[in-house]
Amino acid sequence: MNFLRRLTAAAKATQGRVAKSGAALSAALLALPLLLPGAAMAQQPHPWQMGMQQAFSPVAEDIHSLHNFVLIIITVITIFVGILLLLVMLKFNRRANPTPSQTSHHTGLEVAWTIIPALILVAIAIPSFRLVYKQDRTNEADMTLKVIAHQWNWEYNYPDQGGLNFVSAVLPDDEAKKAGKLRLLDVDNELVLPIGKNIRILTSSTEVIHSFFIPSLGVQRYAIPGRTIETWVRITAPGTYYGQCNQICGKDHARMPIAVRAVSQQEFDAWLVDAKKKFASGDPVATRQLAALDQIQR
Repeated sequence: MNFLRRLTAAAKATQGRVAKSGAALSAALLALPLLLPGAAMAQQPHPWQMGMQQAFSPVAEDIHSLHNFVLIIITVITIFVGILLLLVMLKFNRRANPTPSQTSHHTGLEVAWTIIPALILVAIAIPSFRLVYKQDRTNEADMTLKVIAHQWNWEYNYPDQGGLNFVSAVLPDDEAKKAGKLRLLDVDNELVLPIGKNIRILTSSTEVIHSFFIPSLGVQRYAIPGRTIETWVRITAPGTYYGQCNQICGKDHARMPIAVRAVSQQEFDAWLVDAKKKFASGDPVATRQLAALDQIQR
């Protein structure tokens, strides 16, 4: 009887573990789409984040690759120099080496510590220059986006879509809280772009220097008054991508967020129809002035 009781108890325990494992597996499978590269969701900073935001463009992927490559080099250098310092402290202190060597030159060593750092710099420079030229511009743009920076909002213009033009400003804190939006990141009018397209971005400014910066997309370009600066992006997955002006531009510098909503081409075409109706009667200059006045009053 005792044997049967123990056998029954073991069977129930095993069944419970299998049920828990099945539940855990089901939860993992449900969460899997959120972890796949194709599911961008909302790309934003997180508390205690240690690494960079996940890359969702070819340029951003290359930025991460260069970062990891340089990190390996500086880690090896740091460990090497740390070992040398430890050896010097242990082997060449006054007690261990009371009579120091009088050698002042070593040709081989001097050649080595000149050539090796130079080769390391060349190894870093080659992918760096390649990346700089890659993010500079695209020769085969599917569409063009003009970004005009103002104090303290962004004006977006789609010249290939009939000159669609609108202003994007930060949501006031109370409105963001009420709507469940992100403070200092969500905006009234999102920048909507199609995925899988080479998008030429032209930046400029009307008064001071700003910077158009979207980490997950590898986009960062200054917006300078009187100049037009070019870059490009190809978004690889639908989702929402947040950025900010990261060039100090005045008292409301922290209130210049960028919110990009990446959608499929079909969704983008549908959005264009609605956006042209929504912004058809709007005067961008008047809208910008009202947004600036609202920020001053806050």
